[in-house]
This record gives sequence, C-alpha cells and structure tokens, in this order.
Amino acid sequence: MDYVYKPEGVCSQLIRFSIEDGKMHNVSFERGCPGNLKAISKLVEGMDAAKVVSILEGNTCGIKKTSCADQLAKAIKEKL
Repeated sequence: MDYVYKPEGVCSQLIRFSIEDGKMHNVSFERGCPGNLKAISKLVEGMDAAKVVSILEGNTCGIKKTSCADQLAKAIKEKL
C-alpha cells in the first residue's frame, strides 16, 4: 500500500512510500534537494521501517528544527 505524507517545515512538499512486511519500498520526495533525497530513497529501500525511524528521527537541516529525513521518520511512525 502506498502512503502519501505532507511534510512540514521543509522544502519537500510530498513524501510517498510503501511498507511491505515491515520493509520500506518506493520512497520518493516531491521537491526538495534532489540529490540528497534520491540518496535517502536508495539507502532505505528494503530496510526495516522501524530501523529507518531510529536512524533518521531528529535529523535537522541547517537552522531548521526538522529535515526531509526527519519528516520521513515522522511519516513512517504515523503509518506503523
């Protein structure tokens, strides 16, 4: 099942992903820093969703209190 999450406080406008058998699949970001976000998507493919949360939760971007990675963690937590 595909999930769509609207992040807050970051450049990215939408995060899409699916969780199958507890594993992350098809993570994509709309807008934001394309190189970094494509890298995140590749790195988390097939990874345990809870592990992704533990790694990415709390990451910040510059002076912002959140980041696209942190927002992905929040989206995953919401869906688990």
